[in-house]
Amino acid sequence: MAGEPQDDCLFCKIVDGSIPATIVRETETTVAFRDINPQAPTHVLVIPKAHHRDAAALAAAAPELAADVLRETQAVADEEKLESYRIIFNTGSGAGQTVWHAHAHVLGGRGLEWPPG
Repeated sequence: MAGEPQDDCLFCKIVDGSIPATIVRETETTVAFRDINPQAPTHVLVIPKAHHRDAAALAAAAPELAADVLRETQAVADEEKLESYRIIFNTGSGAGQTVWHAHAHVLGGRGLEWPPG
């Protein structure tokens, strides 16, 4: 069920503390932690504590929580002193989503070319 922790979800296990992560920020509704395979000098994931399969499902089921995630991306960028940064939500395997728990990537600290990918 949407919003409920999933036993087989890596990010749900990070939220509940059973899998360690380098947490950089935490709020009542979100957790932000360093990516274990960084693609830029700063690469932080911001996730809702509630489980939603992807960004589209999160936005449809809990728009206020989606807004919390976006607010936290800004807070991460501020704390990391990023003048420019990119926020990425991969939605679906064809877009590169590998963990089926909505999450935003905050990337910065180097030039980010366009188009991505």
